[in-house]
Amino acid sequence: MTMTETKRVFPAEWEEESGVLLSWPHEETDWAEMLPRVTDCYVRLATALCEKGIKLLIISPDSTAPRAALAALPQERIIYVDVATNDTWTRDFGPITVREGEAWKVCDFKFNGWGLKFAACFDNLVTSYLCDRRVIGGAYENHLGFVLEGGSIESDGKGTVLTTSRCLLSPNRNGDLTRGQIEARLRESLGAQHILWVEHGALAGDDTDSHIDTLARLAPHNTIIYAGCQDPEDEHYAELMKMKEELAELRTPEGTPYNLYELPMPDAVYSADGERLPATYANYLVTPRAVFMPTYGNPLKDMTAAGILGAVFEKEVVSIDCLALIEQHGSLHCATMQIPESILI
Repeated sequence: MTMTETKRVFPAEWEEESGVLLSWPHEETDWAEMLPRVTDCYVRLATALCEKGIKLLIISPDSTAPRAALAALPQERIIYVDVATNDTWTRDFGPITVREGEAWKVCDFKFNGWGLKFAACFDNLVTSYLCDRRVIGGAYENHLGFVLEGGSIESDGKGTVLTTSRCLLSPNRNGDLTRGQIEARLRESLGAQHILWVEHGALAGDDTDSHIDTLARLAPHNTIIYAGCQDPEDEHYAELMKMKEELAELRTPEGTPYNLYELPMPDAVYSADGERLPATYANYLVTPRAVFMPTYGNPLKDMTAAGILGAVFEKEVVSIDCLALIEQHGSLHCATMQIPESILI
């Protein structure tokens, strides 16, 4: 890099004052059979974000429903946009923003329904729609030739990206690319300089092929916070122990081990038909103002997890009951995507 070139940076989630993109659940999504219950969850989430002064960008095929549901909130802090959507997981189809000097770039990667598992024809177009209509500023970058979901990557804001091989090497995503070629794409698009791969950590009921944001998260001061399991009878025990061992072997760019903090495993959560759901505390959203942590009806474990997150980030932890969200195999981080507030028009 010459003196005149500006380094590209993929900011850490906790660094930027950002708004949050939410996709409102509606009758044409998988939420149809439990729409009132999941809507209540979204209202609680939106309210908690607004109470911390975070601006909201809410998309929906018809903004009538979210406008009515959120009428009690300060409307000057909410942007409503009517746009067709397949689902609500904005973490995976929303814009991924990077910074070059003072300029923001809005990266639009291809979203194909987690490796062609689910319809994504509308969700894949959301980022370009928001940029075309200048809802989001910054320079739009078309990366639609490369499949990448926001939940599959973690950044420390200093050039390190953490991801999983099960997801990024999935043949139904970028099956024509080698690991080395995928790393080259991450370096080019995100400015990644140090790429860490996790090979273990598969969770029952996980449709994403092991998104990193349910398993292990980068944090300040060369720290990794991860989902643990201390019960040998739990079906996740072997995989998460292998992941723990892997994380202990990872090294910073300077060659030192990471500081590791283990989150407890919530009590098992099951769907109505008895399927284990991928509930972990690792699926939190961290902002400069607070950490927003999912809970699953385990008060003692909730308290333990909140204590760890509060201590690591030195921030208030706001707990949100996500038992409704997890029924569709996602949680709080999956349902949110941060966008720098300065480029929300």
